[in-house]
Amino acid sequence: MAGKNIQVFNQSNFESEVLKSDVPVLVDFTATWCGPCKALAPIVEKLADEFQGKVKVGKLDIDDSPDITAKYGVRSVPTVIVFKGGAKAGQHVGLTNRDKLVALLGLN
Repeated sequence: MAGKNIQVFNQSNFESEVLKSDVPVLVDFTATWCGPCKALAPIVEKLADEFQGKVKVGKLDIDDSPDITAKYGVRSVPTVIVFKGGAKAGQHVGLTNRDKLVALLGLN
C-alpha cells in the first residue's frame, strides 16, 4: 500500500538504508492497527514524491521491528524520526501536517 517512493525499513536493512544513507532519511514508525498512522500515510507519501532524490522516506512497522522501535524510544505511533548522517536529527510524535514534517527535515 506504500507509494512508489516509499521504502520499507526493517531489522535487516535499517543500518544500510537509514544509518548509512548519504541523504536525510524520514522514518515513519507505524503499525497496521493504528488509525492516526493511516491518516499520516498520504502526507508522508506526498513528501516522498515531492522531495525524491533529496530525502529518503520510508515506513517501519513497529510490530515487525521491535528492537529498532525500542532503541529509538518509540512508545506511541505514529512517530516520525529524521536521521542525518546516521544520527537522530529530529522527531515528532502523533499525527502532523506536511509543513511540520518539512521543517523537521530542514527543507523549508
